[in-house]
Amino acid sequence: MITGIDHIEIIVRDLDEFVAFYEKLGFKVVRWTDHHGKSVEMQVPGDNQPVFEIHQLIGEENPGINHISFRVVDIDAAHADLKAKGVVFQRDVHQSSTGRKNALLRDPDGWRLQLSDTKRGKAEGER
Repeated sequence: MITGIDHIEIIVRDLDEFVAFYEKLGFKVVRWTDHHGKSVEMQVPGDNQPVFEIHQLIGEENPGINHISFRVVDIDAAHADLKAKGVVFQRDVHQSSTGRKNALLRDPDGWRLQLSDTKRGKAEGER
C-alpha cells in the first residue's frame, strides 16, 4: 500500500525564483522536465525524502499546492485495493509524462491526491 509521500506539486508564478530559493534552503535539483510546460523536481538531501515538483503557473491554475502524491510499490494492486474499499478515482492508473504510472483521486473535501508508482522512467523532455 502507501509507503510514503512521493511528491508535493507546487504551482508558482516564477519558477526560476523558486528554484533559487529552495536551493538556498539546501534542496537539490533532481531533474528539469517539460511537464506542465516547464517543471523542476527538487529534494532535500537524504534517503527517502519527498520531492517538490514545482511548475510555472499556466492557464486557469492558482499558485499554491496543487496536489500531494503518495508513493506505492505496486500501483495496480494499490489502486485495485482502494477501489474495492469504495475509493473513487478521478483518473485510473495511467502512464504520466513524468515517466511513471499515476492514479488521481480526491479526499472528502475535494483536495487533489495522487498515487505514484515507485518505478520512475525517463520523463518527457527530461534534461
